Amino acid sequence: MSQRIQAAALRTKVAHIIEQAGSAPAEAAQVADNLVMANLSGHDSHGVGMVPRYVDAVLEGGLSPNTGVKVLLDTGPLLNLDGQRGYGQITGVQAMHMGIERAKQYGVCTVALSRSHHLGRIGHFAEMAVAQGLVSVHFVNVLSRPVVAPFGGGDGRFGTNPCCIGVPMGNRAPFVLDFATSRVAQGKMRVAHNKGEQVPPGYLIDENGHPTTNPGVVVVPQSNGLFGALMTFGDHKGFGMAVACELLGGALTGSGTWHREADHQRAVLNGMLTLLIDPVRLGTQSMFEQEALAFADWLHQSPDAPGSDGVKMAGEPERTARAEREKSGIWIDDTTWAEIEASEKKLQTSPRTP
Repeated sequence: MSQRIQAAALRTKVAHIIEQAGSAPAEAAQVADNLVMANLSGHDSHGVGMVPRYVDAVLEGGLSPNTGVKVLLDTGPLLNLDGQRGYGQITGVQAMHMGIERAKQYGVCTVALSRSHHLGRIGHFAEMAVAQGLVSVHFVNVLSRPVVAPFGGGDGRFGTNPCCIGVPMGNRAPFVLDFATSRVAQGKMRVAHNKGEQVPPGYLIDENGHPTTNPGVVVVPQSNGLFGALMTFGDHKGFGMAVACELLGGALTGSGTWHREADHQRAVLNGMLTLLIDPVRLGTQSMFEQEALAFADWLHQSPDAPGSDGVKMAGEPERTARAEREKSGIWIDDTTWAEIEASEKKLQTSPRTP
């Protein structure tokens, strides 16, 4: 039956599976920590439910354990890094550490990270930056089965292509805006499908291009062997942002864009363009902090809309979820847990692709 599992136990379980898939203990622990943190933050779509797909990707040869970034270019404030299909929870952190160091030194740094396996929750990288007092902007594309339809289109043509912005707020909690350019993340449809739930109208089209509330259309092939697709948020506006993420996170970084028929490979490759700015070196730190806090106060003074919990800044829901889930545990549905356990058994019986 569905169950609540404490974060520590879940980290141990996931790390053990990732280690069985070939990762060194330190890498397995870091990947597990990242996935569980996504669950703690309320983003189950990017949490431990990804483990079965990671295992499949390793077995297929599309995900390379114990692989870090390769430096292709380092001019100081400009970095070009190849993720070499390593775990994104590793390569993304390495890229951010390098970018943060350069931004502290030069005031700015642009980091192009290509060919990383699934980076997970992009907000994690923004949180790394704001913890060092830096502003960060991230454009990410997704090379995997295309699951999002262009505005006006009737099938999937690109990925969920997330965008993320992190802004430090002085002695207060930071602003961390992290969103898919689709109406909802693909992983959330997997979670809903596993729970047997329907989703609100306006999220999906079926394999024939018609509106549907069945999340299964983007999770499993339908009767004709085809998939449905997610829709972009804000119609043409989300579509435009998704294209920007594809062009910047994919084309500009050298990671590549999606322009071919879908396949059945399980690897998920990301390209990420990250911009880092140090307000101190920019010379605006005092005014920046003063104005940022004044604006946040102004927003929170707005009266609660009828039926709402009032104004919440980006990042607040995640912090609330962490406090609650650290205490009460992380809810894992039956299907997701069965898939995780099946992936562990698969490692014991399946030969790996070299």
